[in-house]
Amino acid sequence: MSNPNLNFRHLYYFWVVAKEGGITRAARRLGVAVQTISMQLSLLEKAVGKTLFAPQGRRIVLTEAGRLALGYADQIFMLGEQLQEVLSEDDVGQNMRLTVGISDSLPKLIAYRLLEVALLMPQRIRIACYDGEFEALLADLALHRLDVVLTDRPVNPGTSLRVFSHALGDCQISFFGTEPLAQAYREHFPASLNGAPVLLPTRNNTLRVRLDQWFEMNGLRPNIVGEFEDSALLTTFGRSGLGMFPAPMALAADIREQFNAVPVGELADVREYYYAVSAELKIRHPVVEAILSAPHTGVFGKEPGKNVS
Repeated sequence: MSNPNLNFRHLYYFWVVAKEGGITRAARRLGVAVQTISMQLSLLEKAVGKTLFAPQGRRIVLTEAGRLALGYADQIFMLGEQLQEVLSEDDVGQNMRLTVGISDSLPKLIAYRLLEVALLMPQRIRIACYDGEFEALLADLALHRLDVVLTDRPVNPGTSLRVFSHALGDCQISFFGTEPLAQAYREHFPASLNGAPVLLPTRNNTLRVRLDQWFEMNGLRPNIVGEFEDSALLTTFGRSGLGMFPAPMALAADIREQFNAVPVGELADVREYYYAVSAELKIRHPVVEAILSAPHTGVFGKEPGKNVS
């Protein structure tokens, strides 16, 4: 039986206990007595008609109902924090807010190009960007902490998260390097890569998988002098001349300007793919809609693809 008078203070105490991992720690964080927390939890369980915590030795753990309730509580209190943040702004009601997760493997110049459409909209847009690991960003997206995630890979079809991938396009990959490196290795490329110093993404990166396959197919054994999970750190080391690095050919002008690096040679059949991931199949945020519907011809040289999951 539903309870229209659910007490959100009780729910908040439950949420803090779950986050802190125990009643004592929750009481310390909230500045109240342990007995107060216990009483609030009992009242909440009575209101919903379910046991939310179960004893496990000297600890308490969430029941199945408790885990379900925690998911909803996460969304409720995250939205509450966002509400407070939005209402505290001086220009409340004048800006449309877009909260974006950017996968750490996605080239930041590509992320900027994909978000440029938001800057051209007639409304005033306030963008908040968060860089992080792919799986962590998906979890935040599923909890509606983010409006969209920009990444270089689609969501695994077997994921339990209710999130959806939208293909935006792809780019030809080339190796870039400082002028001295380009002069030394451009001739006879790609055979010149044998023993040449290169900087690569780490092995959990989708582009790295394609690069390793390409090296193997062409019988190449470059000297890997650095591996980086963050694409921005990789290009920063590339600017120093430590080694050549892979990047989208479409960004050649930006890479020359920002990193003083030039193309050494294109990698035939190696491309990088880009996706927007949303929490709902039918997009409702107008800025996310604009990102998905934009042609992105300046980035990819072709129209974006259709939804892939």
